[in-house]
Amino acid sequence: MRKGVQPQKLIDEGRAFAAVGDTTRAEQYLAAAMSNGADEAVVIPLLIKVCVRDGRYELAIDYAQHYTQKHPSDTRVRYLLGTLYAAIGDGGRARRELEFVISAKPDDAEPHWALAKILQDQGKDPVLADGQFREYLRLAPTGAHAEEARASLTKEESNP
Repeated sequence: MRKGVQPQKLIDEGRAFAAVGDTTRAEQYLAAAMSNGADEAVVIPLLIKVCVRDGRYELAIDYAQHYTQKHPSDTRVRYLLGTLYAAIGDGGRARRELEFVISAKPDDAEPHWALAKILQDQGKDPVLADGQFREYLRLAPTGAHAEEARASLTKEESNP
């Protein structure tokens, strides 16, 4: 992987290696694509995906943090970063990232779900967790997590 190689060719190679399960080589090609001028907004989600697939959450976080320092308003990557923090047990950072995403995109149901789960798992703020479950249900009443969200509501108001 030398300098001057077309970024799209490197991305294609990275995707091909990822498709056959060689996530380490996929990461190398995708990182090289960025070094050769590929659009970070295209490559970063791919890099995060191959790192997560290989269980390298800390490395995925490093890529996401670096990207969000340059592109702080990219809610898609901030959401991924929040879920990655949750995966490694860093509830505080996960919460901050997801709250940012919710403030920027309040009508997106998934960040409400993710934040509700983090708050529920931490057990520190059941009222706030309940509010996030309710907001998820308001936005996605038949969404993928609707049944679990309903089951997680506080008993006194579980029939909205």
